Amino acid sequence: MPTLAPRNTRRFLDPFDFSLFPMESTKSTSSLMKTNIKESDSKFELDIELPGFKKEDIKAEIADGYLTVSAETSSSNEDSDEKGTYLRKERFEGKCSRSFYVGDEIEEDAIEAKFEDGILKLDIPKIEQPQPEEKKSISIS
Repeated sequence: MPTLAPRNTRRFLDPFDFSLFPMESTKSTSSLMKTNIKESDSKFELDIELPGFKKEDIKAEIADGYLTVSAETSSSNEDSDEKGTYLRKERFEGKCSRSFYVGDEIEEDAIEAKFEDGILKLDIPKIEQPQPEEKKSISIS
């Protein structure tokens, strides 16, 4: 008698894995909000992947030194026959959010954000810190 392979129980425990209910626009956490962060002396640069989201679905806020990016979307798909009997009716709602500590030494009014091809690009300029004065020698006579 052939044995059935055990089902992957991780999918039941992962609230963001929608592969049990396939749709045309399936999303999973493995493809949401992958982030590249680059820091230089003058700014932070973040590239956050948000595939399948629209610009209107995304919100970025900064408070107490933390940058929080969140996205929320919903869609539905209904198919029915001529009598109106449901053959399939699916809905999808998803939210994701991430926070990044950028500190208090940033120019909040100069932050630039651009969403293009499923990637949110953020440039967060740092406040220019005054250079410490060099010590001057005093000659003693």
